[in-house]
Amino acid sequence: METIQGISQFNSPEKTILTIGTFDGVHIGHRSILNRLINDAKISKSKSAVLTFFPHPRMVLQKDTDIKMLNTMGEKKQVLADLGLDYLIVHPFTKEFSRLSALEFVRDILVGQLKVRKIIIGYDHRFGRNRNANINDLTSFGNTFDFDVEEIPVQEIDQVSISSTKVRKALLNGAVETANNYLGYPFMLTGVIKKGKGLGRQIGFPTANLHIEEDYKLIPKNGVYVIKGFFNDQLVYGMMNIGFNPTVNGKEKSLEIHFFDFNEDLYERQIQVMLIKRIREEHKFESVELLREQLEKDKENSLRLIS
Repeated sequence: METIQGISQFNSPEKTILTIGTFDGVHIGHRSILNRLINDAKISKSKSAVLTFFPHPRMVLQKDTDIKMLNTMGEKKQVLADLGLDYLIVHPFTKEFSRLSALEFVRDILVGQLKVRKIIIGYDHRFGRNRNANINDLTSFGNTFDFDVEEIPVQEIDQVSISSTKVRKALLNGAVETANNYLGYPFMLTGVIKKGKGLGRQIGFPTANLHIEEDYKLIPKNGVYVIKGFFNDQLVYGMMNIGFNPTVNGKEKSLEIHFFDFNEDLYERQIQVMLIKRIREEHKFESVELLREQLEKDKENSLRLIS
């Protein structure tokens, strides 16, 4: 998959079959559209392309929004590439861009720049200034500018009944297994390992502190999770605490990871972990020794789940 930064940078001579959207999470509902897109492109000997936007339009048009994303842009690229897409076109979303009329968007961008042969889109898609154009308008433009429009019917999308909002809600409730079923892959967190206070090492549970640079990334509900990750093609399991470390009067939220049977130095390395299951709430213990005893139980519980 080739990632194109900005519509103006797209210069493929070949016709494209395109879909448009933010595709946050690239969940199984999205995949019904994306798989059809990729298959149609192969059959028609065209290139499959996704046009997406960053930042999320709501972040630009609704300044007070607190929406959090299921994927960082890097994670989204990773999931889309695994599907076999040809092009991911990431266009900066600005207020100026949002003021393009439906005609300008179709004529100048979809046809003039992206060379669209066919658009596959959901039944409720709206576009153009103030989102005032719909699927009927797009079909009319298709007749004018000679491209096909395939509408994903309401029954097909509702049959899957998955939305990014449902996935976010599951994660904020700690229901990782439900979220993973919706996504079709384990929810991931990607960041750089930073040095902590070293308390974990003192009590026999050395931890790696995961720092996520993207402040728009959704962090699941506080608690202890079973996780996994890959290092040098080796699958490694562990557990992660999301929260404030109340036993030692922590003031800032942190993501602390303890890997089982793993001693490699990870400081300043970028890593990615995948969440498997939430096993308990975060608690404040009366002493560090009681915390250590609970961590032993958490490890036993985690290993039992992993096995």
